[in-house]
Amino acid sequence: MAVRLRLQRHGRKGHAFYYIVAADSRSRRDGKFIEKLGTYNPNTDPATVELNFESALRWIQNGAQPTDTVRSILSKEGVLLKNHLLKGVMKGALSEEQAEEKFSKWLEEKAARIQSKKQQLLAKREKARQARIDAERAYNNQRIEKRNTAAAESASENSTTEEA
Repeated sequence: MAVRLRLQRHGRKGHAFYYIVAADSRSRRDGKFIEKLGTYNPNTDPATVELNFESALRWIQNGAQPTDTVRSILSKEGVLLKNHLLKGVMKGALSEEQAEEKFSKWLEEKAARIQSKKQQLLAKREKARQARIDAERAYNNQRIEKRNTAAAESASENSTTEEA
C-alpha cells in the first residue's frame, strides 16, 4: 500500500483549514486516512502549523511520500532535516550528538526568524493604526476650523446688519 502524506481540506468556503494526514494514495482527497499528523491554517499570518513531529518523522522514515505542499510544510517544521541528519548518523557520517546539536541550532534560528517576522508585522500594524488616527485627527481639526470660521463670519454679518 502506497502511503501519501497530504492535506485534507476542512473549513468553510473561502476560509480553508487543513488536516495533515497519512493516507492511502488511492483514497479520495477528503476520504479515509490512516493517521492525522497535524493541522495547517493558512489564514493566519504567518501560517499556523501544528504537527506531531515524531509521527511525521516515523512516516517519512518508513517511506511515505509527501505531496509538494506537505513537503514544504515538513521542511519548514524541520522533519526533513531531522530525517536527513538521522540518515547521516546511520551511515556513520556524524554522531548522534552532532546531529542533535545541528538540529537544535537550526530550531533556535528558526524561532528567532519567526519572532522577528511577528514583531515586524506588529510594528507595521501599529504604524498603520497611528496613521489612521493622525488622519482622523487632522480631518476633525479641519471640520472644527470650518465651523469656527463660519460662525465668525455669520456673527460679523449679524453685527453689520444691526448697525445699518
